[in-house]
Formats: sequence, C-alpha cells, structure tokens
Amino acid sequence: MNERIFLIIDGSNFYHRLKELELKNLLNFDYGRFSQFLTGKRELVRKSYYIGAIRTESNNPKSYKLWRNQRILIGRLKKQGFEMGMGHMLKTDVYHEKGVDVLMAVDLLIGAYENTYDTAILITSDTDLLPAIEKVRSMGKKIEYIGSSIKPSLALVANSDIRRLLIKEELEQFIKSV
Repeated sequence: MNERIFLIIDGSNFYHRLKELELKNLLNFDYGRFSQFLTGKRELVRKSYYIGAIRTESNNPKSYKLWRNQRILIGRLKKQGFEMGMGHMLKTDVYHEKGVDVLMAVDLLIGAYENTYDTAILITSDTDLLPAIEKVRSMGKKIEYIGSSIKPSLALVANSDIRRLLIKEELEQFIKSV
C-alpha cells in the first residue's frame, strides 16, 4: 500500500519564510508543483492551505490590494485542488492571524482519528501545533516537517519523524516567471 500524505500549509507562515529568503513574485508560486515535489511517489490524499481572511477597510487602498491578491491566490489554490482553512485577522496596532493554528490542529487530529493519512507534511513554524503533533505521533502517524533554512523551528525539528529545511534555490523553481 502506498503511503498516504496529508499536506498542511500554514499560508502566512510560509509566505513570511519565502520573503525572508528574498524570493519575489510570490503570488505566482506554484503550490501544485510544490506539493508534487514534496510528495514524490507517495499518494497525496489531501492538501490544505490555511490563512487568515483579509477584509477591506474603507479609505485604505492597501487593504483592498491585499484582499484582491488573497482572492487571486485562493482561486488558484482551489483550481489546484487545495482545501482552504480560513481563520480571521484581528487588528490591534498591527494585524494578527487568529484561529488558523486551531484549524490546522483539528484537521491533523481528525485525519489521524479517521485514519485518512499515514504521514502529515507540515509547512509551518507554529509550535502551537506541538500538542496535536504529539497526539498523532502517539497514534502511529508520521510528521514530516518542512521548514526554511532561515529560521527553522527547532521544536518542530525535534518533534518530527522526517525533517527537511528548504533553501532558496530549491524554492525558486516553483515561482512562475511573469
């Protein structure tokens, strides 16, 4: 039986790791090809992308541009077969994503309890997922942590079965030229 893979991408977290690697044209990142690259010959049974929903604000052209770009991204992801997990944005002095880590943890746990995957590939640096990770590992599920060579999560490295830190040159191939 082929190993069943559940791919979980923390959208905001991954976006910031790509920016730290000084990658450009991130709206043109090909998540479909990237998921195939990560999965290899294994069976990708589910792929989910989690993000805080951006809302527009009156008299704020930047919020409209961010909202529009997010709509474009979501449309592209859905065409590539991704499920969307939508949290929300909380505004204080800056914006904070809320509810995204809970959605990821719940999906990770439900999939383990329903035995829908063998290995979860996690693209995040969010250590809030550690309790869920520990639980699914105790159930015999494997965790594959995909991080950035810049700022890897040492806690996720230590609490995963497989770990891979990607470098800029590996990721550049997934950005479609404009």
